Amino acid sequence: MNFSLKKELPTLGITILPLLYLGSVWNSLPETVPIHWNLEGDIDNWGSKYALIGLVFLMPILTYILMLVVPKIDPKKRIEAMGGKYDQFKFILVAFMSVLSIFIIYISKNQKLSSPGIIFVLVGILYISLGNYFKVLKQNYFIGIKTPWTLENEEVWKLTHLLAGKMWVIGGLAVVILSLILPENINFYFFMGITAIISIVPIVYSYLIYKKLKNTNQ
Repeated sequence: MNFSLKKELPTLGITILPLLYLGSVWNSLPETVPIHWNLEGDIDNWGSKYALIGLVFLMPILTYILMLVVPKIDPKKRIEAMGGKYDQFKFILVAFMSVLSIFIIYISKNQKLSSPGIIFVLVGILYISLGNYFKVLKQNYFIGIKTPWTLENEEVWKLTHLLAGKMWVIGGLAVVILSLILPENINFYFFMGITAIISIVPIVYSYLIYKKLKNTNQ
């Protein structure tokens, strides 16, 4: 998977958007900006506006760099075999990080988080997007449900990611809907519960299906 500037331009463009936005509002930012909010959307911690520069680099830019490096260090070259699907996956992940960075810069500038639930909505959309790509993920050491059982058996990997894909799409939809109708303090616990379920169940399933296939082949 060789680097092609023309092919990477859309992802590169969305990667630097938060940096451009931060530059455009930099002079209007106070020296001290909010860096953390509670579940009600109230500011409970402050920091230097220079922390926002680190935010931009750590979220979209570092994510983009890592997504470029991963296919090159994948020993089995399975990610490289995904071709355009991996490029789409990379774009979605970087786009999420960029949108979240811009949102954080915006609320830091305005010093008010009017609707904390919007962050959960963004994460829910990410869950849906990732869930749609789980079924095309090839067996690899970097992306997906990486357990000893999925990495050892390609059939276990495939079945686990088919289940995980459905769960992440349904879980993401539930997160979005609940974030729009529930109070933030209650929604937080639903969000954590849904996240735990869609993360843990596929791991347990990978072990169970591995044992089942192993017993069948004996």
